[in-house]
Amino acid sequence: MDSKGTSPPASNVASVILVDQYSRQVASNLSHDSLDCREPLVCSTCGESVTSQSDLQAHQRVHTCEKRFGCKTCGKAFTKRSLLRRHDRVHTGEKPFICETCGKAFARQSTLKQHGRVHGGEKPFVCETCGQACPYLSALQVHERLHTGEKPFVCATCGKAFAQRSGLRQHIDRVHTGEKPFECATCGKAFPQPTALRQHERIHTSEKPFECATCGKAFLKQSDLQRHNRVHTGEKPFICETCGKAFTDKSTLKQHEKVHNGEKPFVCEICGQACLYQSALQVHERLHTGEKPFVCATCGKAFAQRKGLRQHIDRVHTNEKPFVCVTCGKAFPQQTALYIHERIHTGEKPFECATCGKAFTQRGGLLQHSRLHTGEKPFICATCGKAFAQKIGLLQHDRLHTGEKPFVCETCGKAFAQQSCLYIHKKNHTGEKPFECETCGKAFTQRGGLLQHSRVHTGEKPFICATCDKAFAQKIGLLQHGRVHTGEKPFVCETCGKAFTQQNGLNKHERVHAGEKAFIEETCGEAFVHPSTLNQH
Repeated sequence: MDSKGTSPPASNVASVILVDQYSRQVASNLSHDSLDCREPLVCSTCGESVTSQSDLQAHQRVHTCEKRFGCKTCGKAFTKRSLLRRHDRVHTGEKPFICETCGKAFARQSTLKQHGRVHGGEKPFVCETCGQACPYLSALQVHERLHTGEKPFVCATCGKAFAQRSGLRQHIDRVHTGEKPFECATCGKAFPQPTALRQHERIHTSEKPFECATCGKAFLKQSDLQRHNRVHTGEKPFICETCGKAFTDKSTLKQHEKVHNGEKPFVCEICGQACLYQSALQVHERLHTGEKPFVCATCGKAFAQRKGLRQHIDRVHTNEKPFVCVTCGKAFPQQTALYIHERIHTGEKPFECATCGKAFTQRGGLLQHSRLHTGEKPFICATCGKAFAQKIGLLQHDRLHTGEKPFVCETCGKAFAQQSCLYIHKKNHTGEKPFECETCGKAFTQRGGLLQHSRVHTGEKPFICATCDKAFAQKIGLLQHGRVHTGEKPFVCETCGKAFTQQNGLNKHERVHAGEKAFIEETCGEAFVHPSTLNQH
C-alpha cells in the first residue's frame, strides 16, 4: 500500500497536534490547579506554600524583585497585576469601596475596614506606655514614636529625620523641590502634592470630612481631628524636658519652651514690649491702636479679644449654663469656665511663674503677675500718660480725670470711684472690723491696716530708701521721705504759694492765714497756731 494512501489529510494532522497540545496543558493545570488542596506548591526560597502555579510565579517575584506590571501614567512598576490596578486609582480617582454608614468612599477595601472603626468606636490598638487607644495599627505606631523619639524617615538630601512619612514628603516638596504642579481651579494657588490641593479645596467647598465620633464636630484635616480628640481623651503626649509639663499639641510645647529660654522674639514697634507669641503681640498692639475687631452681632459692642466677645455673649445675651460643677452645683455657660472653676475645689494651679515659681489657676493671673517682674505697664492713660500694669488700674485712674464715682453708699449716699473703697466705707456704718491683730487684739476694717499695724510688733520695715538706705514700716513713709532727696514739694498753699513736702505741713501753714489757734494751754487758756509754740509756752 502506498504511503500516501495511509497518510491523514493535512488538516487532520494539524487538528491532532492542537488536541495533543491542549491535552498536555489541561494535564498540567490539573496537576497543579485542580489538585492544589492535596499537593500545595512550595517556594524553594522561603518555604511559603501557595495553591496554584500562577500564585507561585507571582510570589517568586518578591524574591527576584521582578516587577512586570508597569503603570502607563507614571511608570511605577509592581510585582502583581492587582497591585497595579489598585495603584491606577491614584490617577483615576476611583474609589469603589463605599461606607454604608456615612457614604464616604475609599480606594482600598482595607481602608474602608479601618474607617468602619470610627463609627463603631473600636480602638483595638493600645499604647503600652500611656494607655492611649488607636483605631489603626499605623496610628499606634506613629503615636509610639512620641515616646521613643524614633524618626525613621530620613531626607536623603540634608539628613533631616521625621517621625512620619508624610512629614518627609512635605519637607522634600517645600525645601528641596519647590515644584508645585497641582493648581487650585478656584483661586489658582499651587501645591506640591495632590493631597495638599484636596485639603485646600475644602476651604472653597466648606467640606469637613473628618468628624469627631464623640461630639460630632467636623474638621478640614485629619490632623485637626486628631488634635481635637485629645480634648475628650485628656491625652497630652508632648512633654517639656525642662519642667515636665505636658501639652496636647507640639506647637503649644514649642511656645511653652520659650518661657524657659527667655526668648521673646515678637517686639512691639511702638513701645518696645517683647512678647513670647505672635498672637500675644497682636493683642498687645491693640492697646495702642484701640482696635476692637470682635463685634457682638446682637448689641454691637466691640472687643479687642475673641474671648472677651465670647464671655460677653454668654453673660449678657445667653442665660444657658449647661456645664454644672459636680462638687458644688454651680453652672457655667462654657466648659472652659467650668474647668477653671473646678480648680478651686482641686487646688490645681497649672500656670506657674518661671521667675519666682508662684502658681495661678488662670493664665490671665499669671500674665498680670509676670508684669511685677518685667515692669511692663501696657495700659496708658490718654489724658496724663500714666501707665498701669492692669486694665482695672487704668479704668480706676480715669475716674480721677472724669470725676466719675459710680459706687454709691445706700446708707449715707456718699459716692466712690472704686468699689473696694465703697466696701471699706460700709464698715463705718456696720462697725465691722474683721481683721484682728493676734498679738494685741486690735481690730481693723481693712487687711492692709492690720498688716501695717503688725509691723509695730515685729519691727519690720520693708520699704527702704534707695538713696540713703533708711527703712520705713509703711510705703507712704518712704514716699514722704523721698522728697527730702528730690526736693519735691507737691503741697502748695493757695494763698501765698508756699510749698511743702507733706500734707500735714501745708495744713499747719494754712492756720497762719486763717488765724486758727487750735492748740490751747489748759492752765491759762492761751491758744497757739502750732503745737511746738504751745510746748515752748
